[in-house]
Amino acid sequence: MSAKKIIPCLDCKDGRVVKGVSFVDLKDAGDPVEIAKAYCEEGADELVLLDITATTDYRATKLDLVKKVAEVVTVPFAVGGGIHSVEEFRAVIEAGADKAAVNSAAISDPELIKRLSDEFGSEKVVSAIDAVRRKNDTGWDVVRNSGTDDTGIDVIEWAKKVEELGAGEILLTSMDEDGQKNGYDIPLTKAVAEAVDIPVTASGGAGSKEDILAAFTEAGASAALAASLFHFKEVGIKELKEYLKENGIDVTM
Repeated sequence: MSAKKIIPCLDCKDGRVVKGVSFVDLKDAGDPVEIAKAYCEEGADELVLLDITATTDYRATKLDLVKKVAEVVTVPFAVGGGIHSVEEFRAVIEAGADKAAVNSAAISDPELIKRLSDEFGSEKVVSAIDAVRRKNDTGWDVVRNSGTDDTGIDVIEWAKKVEELGAGEILLTSMDEDGQKNGYDIPLTKAVAEAVDIPVTASGGAGSKEDILAAFTEAGASAALAASLFHFKEVGIKELKEYLKENGIDVTM
């Protein structure tokens, strides 16, 4: 079994790292290039950079920022936000990203995932899935456009579909828990991880070392993504990995 991964996330707006709750009430967290470099030195296994307003601003990902971050990172680096086509995906990869995530565009055009997988290989294609719990508590729906549009698509069925179309991994964010720091949505993450054979990264809600441990032991995630927990120095990556190792989790030190 592969070692579990710890992935800091850089949510970027106007060239700065920001963090909020469910993608709103954003607070400045610093310069993305400096933060990315520091996380690599601290032992992050991968990094994710999300241009969080690209889709709602109807524009492509800011490639100059991708290039600057790519110059300093020493671990695999994924980029998401505003990727609507094979050409935009290619531009992000050529700017220095190791892989890229598609979300809203793939919901409108699922075959985009197949085209990307055929062109670049599934290992470069990340399906970002933002989920909300249904009000009747019967499961979860896929949302798009930074969580502003509930598609009514069942998350589990969508996860199966993106795997079938050629996505190499899933970045699964609970919009209900994002920024709340009460822990990941364990039932959601577990349901998706059990439904597919590709790696699933838990995202949205990490507030402690225990939350990240639960993502691995209770939900079966392959990786855990966190933002404010790391940005505001509440937990260090080295400290976190030592804790996980002490609790029987295989991590790369």
